[in-house]
Amino acid sequence: MRLERKSVKRLGVMGGILAVLAVAGLWTVRAAGPEPVIHISGDSDVDAAALRAAIDPLFEDQAGETRALIVMHDGEIVAERYAPGYGPQTRLPSWSTAKSVTAVLIGLMVSDGRLALDSPVPVPAWVQPGDPRGRITLRQLLAMTSGLDHVEDAEPVAQADTVRMLFTDGAQDMGAFAEAKPLAHAPGSVFSYSTGSTIILTDLMARMLTNSADPDVRRRAMQMFIDGRLKIPARIDSLTVEYDAAGTMIGGSFMHMTARDYARFGELLRNHGRGVVGHQIVPEKWIDYMRTPSPRNAAYGAHLWLNRDSDESALMPGRAPRSLFGCVGHDGQYILVSPSQRLTVVRLGMSPAREQRDALKAGLAKLVGLYSR
Repeated sequence: MRLERKSVKRLGVMGGILAVLAVAGLWTVRAAGPEPVIHISGDSDVDAAALRAAIDPLFEDQAGETRALIVMHDGEIVAERYAPGYGPQTRLPSWSTAKSVTAVLIGLMVSDGRLALDSPVPVPAWVQPGDPRGRITLRQLLAMTSGLDHVEDAEPVAQADTVRMLFTDGAQDMGAFAEAKPLAHAPGSVFSYSTGSTIILTDLMARMLTNSADPDVRRRAMQMFIDGRLKIPARIDSLTVEYDAAGTMIGGSFMHMTARDYARFGELLRNHGRGVVGHQIVPEKWIDYMRTPSPRNAAYGAHLWLNRDSDESALMPGRAPRSLFGCVGHDGQYILVSPSQRLTVVRLGMSPAREQRDALKAGLAKLVGLYSR
């Protein structure tokens, strides 16, 4: 095994550090061996030759650097390909696909009665009389309509709240950083994509599991919940989450899994919360809720992207079934789920340029389009 990190354009000392972390996909553990792993079998619906013709362009430079791609149809892997140095055992970074995992964990807490969708979120920093943030609900955080003044992207990049929270002055206690933000809009009135909202959710989960502020206690409590309620029952064996120094799960960005386990998570969503052996792991109603369009953005549900027309769309409306939904991460991480086609597609890699991401989305739409609706 060896560690790799890519060179990046210089943005100054701090910018270079941030770019190495945020553009190169963190540190990636690469499997030994120079030869790519390719397995394309196809099935009765789409043959191997057609699959190969759709998959090959996704591994060309125009689409960026595709490191892993999996196609599952009717619950079976019909195509699996890796770039040289990567393989079935390589754990790859999630970036924002982690948000959907966090939403599933929140759903388990709602089903347990620990949390309620339309009750004000119990954040200690917001409980002072007259604080307007005290009206923010769990539903609004999940739909990215909290109204909090969080700047997801900015130029220069070091000024973005997400970068500050993950890598600089907010990194020691990400929950406190996100929860300290004032309101920019009335809760529920405006869609604004925010990794800070997800961090507030993960801090909330830790506080629901333990009264202790000790970081080790918080980490252990959260990890036991993840293992017992999702990782083990869903057989997502490689799922690895990261925590900040305060013991808060970095559930908006920093999870790692093998490509097969990303696909297994997609299948959990496709099968309405049922695992690989048919057991109901997540309530079906919660998966339905995650797929319900937000009133402020038809292309977003509850920490899940929907294939609907919108000014803010991350998928491919008009080029894939309207029922398709997906988990989307920084620079081209995709878990695409198309229930009507009985299909799950995972693409992991790096496509930092807009032209690369456009080519990638077009290629993925073509791949999905091979299957009948």
